[in-house]
Amino acid sequence: MDTMKRVPTEIYAEQTPNPASMKFVADRLLITGGQQVEYTDPKQVGDSSPLAKELFYFPFVKSIFISANFVTLIKDESLGWDLIVYQVREFLRDWLSQNEVAVAYVPEGLGNELTFEPEQVLRKSKIDYSAFGPSEIDDAIRVLLDEFVRPAVEQDGGAIDFKAFHEGTVYVQLKGSCSGCPSSMMTLKGGIEQLLKAKLPEVKEVVAEEA
Repeated sequence: MDTMKRVPTEIYAEQTPNPASMKFVADRLLITGGQQVEYTDPKQVGDSSPLAKELFYFPFVKSIFISANFVTLIKDESLGWDLIVYQVREFLRDWLSQNEVAVAYVPEGLGNELTFEPEQVLRKSKIDYSAFGPSEIDDAIRVLLDEFVRPAVEQDGGAIDFKAFHEGTVYVQLKGSCSGCPSSMMTLKGGIEQLLKAKLPEVKEVVAEEA
């Protein structure tokens, strides 16, 4: 007799500005505590996310970003989304209907809470942010990003994290669908940079690092 508790879950797919990524939205939370996690290699998963482990069995999956109630997948160029989106959506719906927990825990260095502390290191970085130290406008930058930028970025299946402010430069990290997106640099310079420069005269430019 099957006594497994089912968790009815609906999934819909949503295109993002990044043609290599697709956002799959569920009608329930997939990760708790306001956290996010991104896997760019199956070896990073371990036992932290049974869902991510299964998703990497799809040969076209390059990276997995899980936040709130959605999963953003970035694929390689072997297949178009029109050929695989239905298969992935149905897999997610069936898997989530049979499993309550998508992310058991967030591995150290692969995720963060939405309230970001600059001294945290998410992943191996090309820049040693810890050498910069905190600045007097860190909180103001976070507030502006959280209020004006983060909601739109998350709607597109991605995330933006404040890393540091140093000598006029704001350093952020782009994740999920924003990573590798052809339009992300235009958004960064034309939108985010202009916003921060208009609100905070100390800001001269915004530099982004892809996860």
